[in-house]
Amino acid sequence: QVQLVESGGGLVQAGGSLRLSCAASGRTFSSYSMGWFRQPPGQEREFVAAIDWTGSSTRYTDAVKGRFTISRDNAKNTEYLQMNSLKPEDTAVYYCAVSRFGQVQHDTRRYDYWGQGTQVTVSS
Repeated sequence: QVQLVESGGGLVQAGGSLRLSCAASGRTFSSYSMGWFRQPPGQEREFVAAIDWTGSSTRYTDAVKGRFTISRDNAKNTEYLQMNSLKPEDTAVYYCAVSRFGQVQHDTRRYDYWGQGTQVTVSS
């Protein structure tokens, strides 16, 4: 059974940093692309960042460019999201996801597996 487990969320002051991790189990995802999405309070889930199966190609939503970095470790079946210079508007539940398509994907419909989410709260 495939399982994605996020960790690293929490409460942080504006300007601070957090590092989210997503550990996958149940199968090897080295040929899959991976991504992060978030759902702010009262809003729909939105794309944050994605990385291709090689780890060499990434994509970010404009709101996080220059502040967030996505990475992966295929040997550990894990992806990461380093979040720096956090802002109150980054407050959301963050979800990791895996897509059977190897290239970066920003559409939720292209993802096959999802984590349960981890809360990130940025105070002003």
